Amino acid sequence: MKSTMQEAPLLISDILRYGQQVHGDSTVVTVDAGGHRSATFSEVATRAEQLAAALARLGVQEGDRVGTFCWNNQGHLEAYLAIPSMGAVLHTLNIRLPADQLAYVINHAEDRVIIVDASLIGLLAAIKDDLKTVETIIVAGEGDSSALGQTLSYEELLAAEEPGFEWPVLDERSAAAMCYTSGTTGNPKGVVYSHRSTWLHTMAEQSASSIGMTEKDRILVIVPMFHANAWGTPYGAFMAGTDMIMPQMFLMGEQLAAIFNEHHPTLACGVPTIWNGLLQLDSPVDFSSVRAITAGGAAVPQSLIEAFEERFGVTIVQGWGMTETSPLAAFGLPPARRIDGHDDMYYKIKAGRVVGGVRVRVVAEDGSVLPNDGNSVGEFEIRGPWVTGSYYKDEDPSKFHDGWLCTGDVGTLDQQGYMTISDRTKDVIKSGGEWISSVELENAVMAHPDVFEAAVIAVPDPKWSERPLVCVVPKPGRSPAPAELVEFLTGRVPRWWLPEEWTFVSEIPKTSVGKFDKKVMRAALAQGSYEVQTTSPAK
Repeated sequence: MKSTMQEAPLLISDILRYGQQVHGDSTVVTVDAGGHRSATFSEVATRAEQLAAALARLGVQEGDRVGTFCWNNQGHLEAYLAIPSMGAVLHTLNIRLPADQLAYVINHAEDRVIIVDASLIGLLAAIKDDLKTVETIIVAGEGDSSALGQTLSYEELLAAEEPGFEWPVLDERSAAAMCYTSGTTGNPKGVVYSHRSTWLHTMAEQSASSIGMTEKDRILVIVPMFHANAWGTPYGAFMAGTDMIMPQMFLMGEQLAAIFNEHHPTLACGVPTIWNGLLQLDSPVDFSSVRAITAGGAAVPQSLIEAFEERFGVTIVQGWGMTETSPLAAFGLPPARRIDGHDDMYYKIKAGRVVGGVRVRVVAEDGSVLPNDGNSVGEFEIRGPWVTGSYYKDEDPSKFHDGWLCTGDVGTLDQQGYMTISDRTKDVIKSGGEWISSVELENAVMAHPDVFEAAVIAVPDPKWSERPLVCVVPKPGRSPAPAELVEFLTGRVPRWWLPEEWTFVSEIPKTSVGKFDKKVMRAALAQGSYEVQTTSPAK
């Protein structure tokens, strides 16, 4: 028996239309060095129509990839709305990727067009000659673009078009956007979101059991728009009518405090490092309007949650997810019904509670599914309508198990759906919400002429959550100093990868198949067997 319901595809163009027609007076504020500028949702939607018309005139067709190399700002939001709605694919490019990886993802995705903010021209120009498929570069803002060769002006393109673009009716399962993972071993992997997955993820964010944005809210979007869809906030805000505050570059310290003091958000989202930075300020920060802060990308220490509650009277709520999960998968609001009389903090320090719409399970090394008892430890696996089932142009099935995505995170799941993450199956390091690849860092260190072997493990850090500790075996008769190695690495790896802690050993323990045995290394560190030398942190 079939239902009597109408067949209506779930499309991003409907999110655009809804925000335009129902929440047209809601606002988007972009904060930059010159102050701030604002536009209504209605104005943003109109400009999105003009952008779509301009891209169509340039020959962009359904399925073509359009890259965005941009900060958090109004123009980036216009691209978020226009590109998928016209049937093309939005490809958000991580401005923090090393040059070789940035070129790789652009070529791998086969981007035809790139929209770049003028302030980022230099970064893109550095790889321009390596780009194989890019035909057109559009520059948003004022700046010398000669290093990119022939370019087009974003504002001039929009000015030449009329509003009222006719959004096509698309297959809701067609590609809408794509984002590449970063920091894992090997090349980044592409995740392709559908209109349907984005729509359902947006609805999940509207739930009161989740972020629960409303028309009364003003959300400060600190998490970059090139990082896991800015946690879904652009589409969620446009659906809910939530005012958006976008700091184009100012993410730390006094400048971020000034945004709170001037724009009075009710919600804010960012990695724990951001919030820890505000605690270090002596100047006042006005949190009187803030009802909640969401934090993700790294575990939030209990001390940080407590400090915000004591000093600012603000609750930090953890969320958990991945690029592969769109990203919302768990959200850490305490439950109404407590087991064993636990207090709020017991739940707040967990990774979060599995959100409705996805399923999470814990799996042992032998592939058996473990009970949700809060004690059984295994790898988290996840599935759901906004969870990827593969990687773009990647047939490696190792990240998937019977249709479930293997997350690489290890921990426990309790009977109420709360996740506690205790470790990772791989040896990547999560520092300030960004991944550091231990293998890539090891290879970079071993390129030094005085280094025989090098292995990297994660060590806890009160500010960045984790930082790398490098264990070095020098070549016979050589004695490289930590400062010398840091200088050697500068320019070879991103600056935030540069290690501050080093130890020099005669050999690195290995497994039976010759791999570095990092569990033995961690045990040696815990037992005090390593003499750690410290260098100045990267700036």
